[in-house]
Amino acid sequence: MINDACKDNKDALASVKYNSAEEREEKLLANQHVIKTPIVGNGKLATAGYAPEVWKTWV
Repeated sequence: MINDACKDNKDALASVKYNSAEEREEKLLANQHVIKTPIVGNGKLATAGYAPEVWKTWV
């Protein structure tokens, strides 16, 4: 779910990627721009990022 290609300084991205699980959640909430979007759900299935080829299989 983390967007490695986000247009952000590397400090925010590194603080999300390389912290413990407890700190990672807090950092993600503070730096939501590093999350891949859109997040699309279909029942128990979900994708993060633009994935129309996957969405077509859901129809």
